[in-house]
Amino acid sequence: MLKMPSDGGETFTERQLFKDATFPACESSIFFNFSTPLAQFRGDISWLRPQEICSNPRLFPDNPREGQVKQGILGDCWFLCACAALQKSKHLLDQVIVPGQPSWSDQAYRGCFTCRFWRFGQWTDVTVDDRLPCLAGRLCFSQCQAEDVFWLPLLEKAYAKLHGSYEHLWAGQVADALVDLTGGLAERWALKETGRSGEKPKTVFQSLLHLKDQCVISCSVLSSRQGASDLGEFHAFIVSDVRDLCSDSGGRLLLLRIQNPWGRRCWQGAWREGGEGWNQLDPTVASELLSLLQEGEFWVEEEEFVREFDEVTVGYPVTEEGCLQSLYSERAFHHTQTLCGAWVAGQSAGGCRNNSSFPSNPKFWLRVSEPSEVCVALQQRPRRYRTDWAGRIRTPDRVGEDGRGLTGEGLPGKEYRAVGLHVWKVEKKRFNLARTLSAPPVAGTACHAYDREVHLHCEFSPGYYLVVPSAFRKDAAAQFLLRVFSTGRVSLSELKLTRGSALAGEEFPAGEWETVQLEGSWRSGKTAGGSRNFPSFPSNPCFPLCVAPGPGAQRVQVTLRQHCQDRCHPIGFHIFQEAH
Repeated sequence: MLKMPSDGGETFTERQLFKDATFPACESSIFFNFSTPLAQFRGDISWLRPQEICSNPRLFPDNPREGQVKQGILGDCWFLCACAALQKSKHLLDQVIVPGQPSWSDQAYRGCFTCRFWRFGQWTDVTVDDRLPCLAGRLCFSQCQAEDVFWLPLLEKAYAKLHGSYEHLWAGQVADALVDLTGGLAERWALKETGRSGEKPKTVFQSLLHLKDQCVISCSVLSSRQGASDLGEFHAFIVSDVRDLCSDSGGRLLLLRIQNPWGRRCWQGAWREGGEGWNQLDPTVASELLSLLQEGEFWVEEEEFVREFDEVTVGYPVTEEGCLQSLYSERAFHHTQTLCGAWVAGQSAGGCRNNSSFPSNPKFWLRVSEPSEVCVALQQRPRRYRTDWAGRIRTPDRVGEDGRGLTGEGLPGKEYRAVGLHVWKVEKKRFNLARTLSAPPVAGTACHAYDREVHLHCEFSPGYYLVVPSAFRKDAAAQFLLRVFSTGRVSLSELKLTRGSALAGEEFPAGEWETVQLEGSWRSGKTAGGSRNFPSFPSNPCFPLCVAPGPGAQRVQVTLRQHCQDRCHPIGFHIFQEAH
């Protein structure tokens, strides 16, 4: 029984530490349907708090190397690889693991921790107790390189709670986890035949050299090949370094340092420790590179990498101000627009362009005010889950059979529609819909993909664009989130049509509402300034509102919506006109 000092100086027992009744320390929090290899440990897993596992638990390490991720018996390599984003960026770490939480040596410690995840357009707080799954007194799922560091297993537990159980984390996409941890975007580049946007792998490696210090890079094996079976099928790795070197013969050598979340060096290629590949380098350089290797890391040469790995996932860098940076130009996407939508069977689920009902799909105006680099992202809500009002995942419905592209050992699969995204440019808001949609789009996904999110990267000139998200199958119902990131000013609004007009080829008049949606937060001690009765009122978040000039008065509707957790706060807003 634990005894620790509390704020008032008295002692409290283990019974007074927080116990999360919504994610209890029992099998229901670990298992969903016993469909994964975890089932063999049923009845053997116990739950211990960090101070019962080691004498002096820490949340974060003094040396970053001590916080390096290690995978346990749970097949969630995809999530652990994405966690490297938090190790690269202090402001991302602070965004996900709320700063200032009492840990085990603090008098205010109560045995609970709060993490934040981005889910379907909202940052969601998830609070868990610090009882962690163990086998024989040791952590059995994720852990850090130093076993007395606990930020990773606590974050993993919060992510498992968000999904409904630990077993739900078995298999997934690194790209999805990166989005959940950053609120941004991630791209997957194929290494076989062609890379991103049809580019050859050589171009991909040039990009990796450029991006290695700015963002998380992961690589995946989707099927093992001869000589590298130890890599494992459907397994994800972290690319921790990329080096462009000169060999002794004067040729170019590109080496990649790979971290295996399993925590063991499984590489048996030419650049293994003691391998013949190192004979191509100056002994001093070779010794330096080998000295950098930590547990679970190994070096791979470019040609071997392309042969043995199948794809690369790269997360978009996020600035301290919260803006995404382009993977292609390094420019910041200062302008962001977000709208929710849905494909409704029999109404707006028109299917792909092969269907005559395609024009009935939801349609959106994208107005580009200046030449801009633009990313348009379409994210669907997984059909496998039911969620509550706050976006938290509740009771799982059923597990689908389609596990294509997922990484994690076993592949129970996640249910997604095959979705696509197409964009047409129109000269004016008055246009013929049928004629427009029968013409080639200015941008579109190569195919409908069974991914949670698909997106387009474009260079757009000023003007109006028609954005049409679609599912491949007609009447395939689902909810989706449409996001636009741009270097220049843009506005996004839904195109509302009268019944029957979508198929009649009518000319559509101007006058739809243009919608701008912005997100913010009140932070204690920083931007939570209170009402106008307080002198701190000017510290509240401020947003510019610009009304375009035009004849007569213009109607503007402004709505403030708060994201409530346990309770809602009395809120309000004021609009001030700037003096010219």
